[in-house]
Amino acid sequence: MDHPRMPWHGVLVATSLPFDQNLAVDHGAFGENVARLAEQGLHGVAPNGSLGEYQTLTDAERDRVVETAVANAPEGFTVMPGVGAYGAIEAGRHARFARDAGCGAVMCLPPNGYRADDRSVLEHFETVAAAGLPVVAYNNPVDTKVDLRPDLLAKLYAEGFIVGVKEFSGDVRRCYAISELAPGLDLLIGTDDTVLEVAVAGAKGWVAGYPQVFPRACLALYEASVRGDLDTALPLYRRLHPVLRWDSRTEFVQAVKLGQDMTGRRGGACRPPRRALDPETEAVVRAATQALIDAGVN
Repeated sequence: MDHPRMPWHGVLVATSLPFDQNLAVDHGAFGENVARLAEQGLHGVAPNGSLGEYQTLTDAERDRVVETAVANAPEGFTVMPGVGAYGAIEAGRHARFARDAGCGAVMCLPPNGYRADDRSVLEHFETVAAAGLPVVAYNNPVDTKVDLRPDLLAKLYAEGFIVGVKEFSGDVRRCYAISELAPGLDLLIGTDDTVLEVAVAGAKGWVAGYPQVFPRACLALYEASVRGDLDTALPLYRRLHPVLRWDSRTEFVQAVKLGQDMTGRRGGACRPPRRALDPETEAVVRAATQALIDAGVN
């Protein structure tokens, strides 16, 4: 008997955020992007994450992004906004707003402006979990000052503060340690260029960037990977990897937005401090993306 999909399972797209010529949020274009992802068969969106440039948004802007995503999400399509913030007070506030807006879960970084110890991390997630929505921890030690180690994740899970983790360390070995220390904690793929490896390790979902550019191919890759169909997954993974690897690089937002523009899915410019790609980097991203387009990948 099939179990119902939990809101944080499947391919949840870490959405980029389109801006108009004045760098104000273009909610019309964003809503269209959300609706299009649902039409392509993906399972949900995770707005207000790193790809959504959340650090550059005001609270009011973040709130309206959540409302726009919910308004354009059909029934059964998850909206799992990021609630990352400098501290628990702000993160808890974003989680309560997400709850009241009708979201199915939230994704939470540890305190991201302070090298918090384990006690502070536990308190942070306790505050966010108090909003009442399922919380997926987001481990991104590359960009934050806190590493959610497998043993710390196990403590968070044992306390009932989290239901899953988006694992962005890039270290696939951690996936096995997490499953040993916290067998009930759901593992979510966090880096697009480790999809196959983390799926084989037991992932229940993928918080993904590149399905915004190649939705059907990325969905096919995920589904083949989680069912262990390497004959299907491995050739597709090799074909997509020249673009997937950009998800783990500093220019990931610009790279994904360029891919969206090239495939008719509105990307556009970024807000400062992100600048347009330099010509050399743009040429590499553009060539890798165009090769897939020319090959009929979509």
